[in-house]
Amino acid sequence: MTIRLPHGVYEPRAEPAVFAGGAALASRTVFSAAHVVADPYADASPDSPAAVDWDATLAFRRHLWSHGLGVAEAMDTAQRGMGLDWVGAAELIRRSAAEAKAVGGRIACGVGTDQLGPGGGSLTQVRTAYEEQLALVEDTGAQAILMASRALASAARTPDDYHSLYTHLLRQAREPVILHWLGPMFDPALGGYWGSADLDAATSVLLDVIAAHPDKVDGVKISLLDARREIDLRRRLPQGVRCYTGDDFNYPELIAGDERGFSHALLGIFDPLGPLAAQAVRILDTGDVAGFRKLLDPTVELSRHLFEAPTRFYKTGVVLLAWLAGHQSHFTMVGGLQSARSLPHLCRAYELADGLGLFPDPGLAETRMKSLLTMYGVAQ
Repeated sequence: MTIRLPHGVYEPRAEPAVFAGGAALASRTVFSAAHVVADPYADASPDSPAAVDWDATLAFRRHLWSHGLGVAEAMDTAQRGMGLDWVGAAELIRRSAAEAKAVGGRIACGVGTDQLGPGGGSLTQVRTAYEEQLALVEDTGAQAILMASRALASAARTPDDYHSLYTHLLRQAREPVILHWLGPMFDPALGGYWGSADLDAATSVLLDVIAAHPDKVDGVKISLLDARREIDLRRRLPQGVRCYTGDDFNYPELIAGDERGFSHALLGIFDPLGPLAAQAVRILDTGDVAGFRKLLDPTVELSRHLFEAPTRFYKTGVVLLAWLAGHQSHFTMVGGLQSARSLPHLCRAYELADGLGLFPDPGLAETRMKSLLTMYGVAQ
């Protein structure tokens, strides 16, 4: 069987790779930042509140938990700030946290300031918004991830503004939180975070915040797509504070680590790679670094493709692959973002994912991809 793509004919693989589920991973703490499944039948415009298919959304989280992965909820992979507003995110957090309790899954949820809206607010309003979201997440029993805030980036005038606000939040957190540094390649509004466009200066502010309250910081997620900077940061963290890689370009080497340490993971690419990634880490649990790299390294080409510039639209490829893999019945996204990537981009994502054996039913993936191509006018 073959499929006709815009650039030529492709022959899909006949059999999927097999990745068995299992217990929680041992040598690394690994979170998959999970996407949300839109309700395709909702009468919604791109400016409407998010219409979510809750059953399919929660089923996907159970899929991730069944492979021993943690779920990072209401993060940018869930279109937070790109279609999913605070009202929708709050409902997502409540439902997913309850589901995590029911199945014994690990969950951490994003705490931000998006109830302030596009205009942002004063530093006092930013603090109040963070406090509201932190209280909600902690009340569900989930771990909190203090997300980078567009409103804070807009309102802060000096590094001290960041230091003061984060110190205030850490003092009142009930349990250790994960801090979150998302670079402007993921969200242009976050340029100059931590009070400086100089990344060395910004790193120093972040480290000062952590050093002041290391008992309240479980770890820090770094999403700068700069492996050397992440390695330098993790070597400077206080004892017991984890570095969670958010580097979707260099994650195998960062998770494998070196003689001076390693990174844990909180990654959007582990949404489509969930079963494969979990199997790779189980190999790493045995001490087999080479076997871990042999399985995970070939996935980097797919990840770099999905996260190519403009990086913030990587969610489109993630949702495409979830549809092709049978995790949802449609290729529709909150806010209509299924249109955010070109057909050639989507076709290449299909080829790379198929080559990795990510589709449990390659025939279903082929049929669905053909239907998409036909809609674009590519006759099969």
